[in-house]
Amino acid sequence: MNIIVTGASRGIGNALVRKLSADPAHHIIALARDAEKLDALAKACIKSNSEAHVHPIAFDLLTPDYSFSLIPKIVEVFDSIDVLVNNAGLLIKKDFAAFSDADFDALMNVNVKSVFKLTRTLLSFFARPSHIVNISSMGGMQGTAKFPGLSLYSAAKGAVSVLTEALAEELSDREIAVNCLAYGAVQTEMLAQAFPGYTAPLNPDKMAEFVAWFATNGHHFFNGKILPVSSSTP
Repeated sequence: MNIIVTGASRGIGNALVRKLSADPAHHIIALARDAEKLDALAKACIKSNSEAHVHPIAFDLLTPDYSFSLIPKIVEVFDSIDVLVNNAGLLIKKDFAAFSDADFDALMNVNVKSVFKLTRTLLSFFARPSHIVNISSMGGMQGTAKFPGLSLYSAAKGAVSVLTEALAEELSDREIAVNCLAYGAVQTEMLAQAFPGYTAPLNPDKMAEFVAWFATNGHHFFNGKILPVSSSTP
């Protein structure tokens, strides 16, 4: 399968690329801003599996136009896309009254607008069938526990969840399934930022095992679903 993973330089995205690369049938584009970390990831994957196919592309999802700056790099590697995992995310923790307009824009641009822009830009490249996996949070699901300081992050992830449902309907005639995984607590840098001192029951490698399976197989069972993947929140 031809797979794109955003936010691949750290956390679950990094672990997901490593997990997927264990299968030489997968060709993975690892996308993130940090070229050094991506190169280290590609080398680690090759070290673990000499037949791994990992293609690092350093790119900032806040770049205004993806068509001219990103697509040429992707088409050098892939002629079609089987799986897109929109994993990149940003967390800013503040009291609601302390949030600035710039904070709002940053959170929405990274967590929501980049999902919209990348998916829209890649539409003509998706295979039939194919699978888009968006990453949300338990905080972005209606009726779940909410936490102080995370109001805008939760709102952004809630937008991703609803966008998933809408896209699944709109893209069904293209045979593109769209699903969303709402993470609970996983021991990442982002979790440590949100809940200092808390130890999560899952580490990135363990979560990546499930996400790798879901990304490559979940579209056979689900479409337009927001699935909680959580044993703790937090």
